[in-house]
Amino acid sequence: MTSTATRCSGSGCCGAPAPVSPEVPASAAIEGQSFRVTGMCCLEEVRVLKAAVGPLVGGEDNLSFDLLNGRMSIKADGISQDKVIAAVARTGMEADPWQATSAVDRGRDEASRRRLQAWMAAISGVAAMVGWGLETWLDSAVVPARTAEALAMAVGLWMVLPRAIRAARSFRPDMNLLMTMAVFGAVALGDWLEAAMVSALFALSLALEGWSAGRARRAIAALMDLAPPVARVKGPDGRETIVSPADVAVGAIFLVHPGERIPLDGRVVAGESMVDQAPITGESMPIFKGPGADVFAGTINADGVLEVENSKLAQETTLAGVARLVDEAQSRRSKVERWVDRFAAVYTPFVLACAVAVALIPPLAFGGAWPDWVYRALVLLVISCPCALVISTPVTVVAAMASAARAGVLVKGGEHLEAPSRIAAIAFDKTGTVTLGRPGVKRVLALDGGSEAEVLHVAAALESRSTHPLARAIVECAAAQGIRPPPADDVRAFPGKGVQGSIGVSAVWLGSPRFMAERGAETSAVREAADGLAEEGWTVVAVGDRDRVLGLMALEDPIRPEAGVALASLRQAGVSTMILLTGDHAAAADRVGAALGFDEVRAGLLPQDKSAAIDELVRRHGHVAMVGDGVNDAPAMARSSLGIAMGVAGTDAAIETSDLALMSDDLTRLAWLIQHSRRMMGLIRWNIGFALGVKALFTLLAMVDVATLWGAIVADSGVSLLVVLNGLRMLRPASASSLPDKSAILSNPEGIGYGSSAWAMARGGRP
Repeated sequence: MTSTATRCSGSGCCGAPAPVSPEVPASAAIEGQSFRVTGMCCLEEVRVLKAAVGPLVGGEDNLSFDLLNGRMSIKADGISQDKVIAAVARTGMEADPWQATSAVDRGRDEASRRRLQAWMAAISGVAAMVGWGLETWLDSAVVPARTAEALAMAVGLWMVLPRAIRAARSFRPDMNLLMTMAVFGAVALGDWLEAAMVSALFALSLALEGWSAGRARRAIAALMDLAPPVARVKGPDGRETIVSPADVAVGAIFLVHPGERIPLDGRVVAGESMVDQAPITGESMPIFKGPGADVFAGTINADGVLEVENSKLAQETTLAGVARLVDEAQSRRSKVERWVDRFAAVYTPFVLACAVAVALIPPLAFGGAWPDWVYRALVLLVISCPCALVISTPVTVVAAMASAARAGVLVKGGEHLEAPSRIAAIAFDKTGTVTLGRPGVKRVLALDGGSEAEVLHVAAALESRSTHPLARAIVECAAAQGIRPPPADDVRAFPGKGVQGSIGVSAVWLGSPRFMAERGAETSAVREAADGLAEEGWTVVAVGDRDRVLGLMALEDPIRPEAGVALASLRQAGVSTMILLTGDHAAAADRVGAALGFDEVRAGLLPQDKSAAIDELVRRHGHVAMVGDGVNDAPAMARSSLGIAMGVAGTDAAIETSDLALMSDDLTRLAWLIQHSRRMMGLIRWNIGFALGVKALFTLLAMVDVATLWGAIVADSGVSLLVVLNGLRMLRPASASSLPDKSAILSNPEGIGYGSSAWAMARGGRP
């Protein structure tokens, strides 16, 4: 985020722990690497760095900044790190390669800076209080009082004055310059005690805001730091070896004992257990895992010992991808963040000009007293500090993103987390989105004197080697009835139609009604039976030998059990229109649409037809989201206001083609997401309004000669602390009332008819 989480400080108060990375020599060429910049704590430093480093790396577009962690990232290649470090040094800040400092060292440096700030604040505060005591009770102790007050100013401005001088030289006024002007202005007016109190309070505010920024970083880092530090690798001799997850090779077997977190993504090869996947997918109930099941790093093994085959390197796990996207979100800022940045770019120079006008115009034009109006101008400089405004958004947005990731919603940037608050309509793909994407055999209809077992035997033999979802459904149905025939011989596939082969000396085939008609096997009775099944919204498959139809199979892709509750919750959340877009035939689409209460159903759509439909919906409703599988629906998702992918736990392609991703395929998270987005925007608006309101109040008090310099410092620091703490409220999970009742879902596992019932209840009627 190109915004700050603390007040400016020459010491640099934004360094934060990050994963340990290998050492990188300082002379190496940059290839999209990052730097830790000590002293980069607010938007003013970012502007200075852009001016100094931008020309070196081919322009400002090749730079991005994460003020929350004190990191500068460069996209350009082939540039010496030494030159970048030297360019940063000329600004008065320090840079070192992000990879060259370990997480432990960064944490130690941050703690050291916080201790230094605390000591400086304490010394400045004690010196100011001593000066106040000497002035109050010992009229003759002028020199000791001035000495104590000078010490308070020197210590309080020790970290600020160098930055103020650089800001003045570069004609880039910032908070350091404003505060320094206020202190020296008070001295010029002869009010040494006021100057000392301002310096001490400013040093205290630096320490407090440094603590609050560190609290924000630590809270967010703790929320995402879920992977355990060690893995139990099983050797060829069966012995366990404790190693770092980064040292576990793909294909290695590791053990997970009860109560332990799973260190890496993999597939269970032995053992059974319940696994709590909430840290990754947000699912509220543990999931049973046995041989063949996939598990994810960061999830929690409950009660059994699991042997897992590692499928990904530590830096490539689903958890690592989630953390990486959250960490990189500063390059995709929300509209409100960009507005605050533009506002802050003109705010400080404007305030400085106003303060000069307040100090000069009344005395020159109206004969006002110089000391009075100069003092009011100094108060205006202090209270107008933009820090509270600048930090009102990034902490809130990053906390909201981290909280969403823990709830099973992966967000690619602040802009995409802001968008759900404005959604008026949502379009859904059918297969794999509102349905499970795993078809099952609903009915087997034997014809011409045959039996269901014979139909299943022929169908399973033809499809036994196929990986098509319909083929898998047929084989599983046959196996459930104890029918496991050997594979058919000479199997030949006809794409989009069916297959043919032989069982012994008999030629057999399986395919769509169209394939049946092309083979000349269709009769009026068979056609009537096939049409009857198709009218119920089922996919019809014909099975035959030579030119005779042995039977028909009706397959159905079941509706997700939670789909009805999800759509009802979306209506309660204010989404007025929901549309089903599918390439399936009209009968199947209409069945799903009627069961779930969609406002509109469009069937038989090609990818380009879905894109055109989204364009029309955007023109009609303004802000439209598209929920799909993240790959086949990519064109439509790209045309929508917000693309939401399903089924992305471990699927990189879906993450790349969407703005948001539902890690657990849980459609009920959509309503939660909308409420989460609205809550975030509400906090941001409150923060901005509160900061501007307090500044306006103190500006008015300054004009009527009521506000004091030290009071302005207290008010400004208090506002900054409050907006940070208020933004961190997004780390707390939403209330239980914001999520649908899972018991209602479990009581109706088929899902059919539940949607229209829930829809009726959402509209205030009876099911």
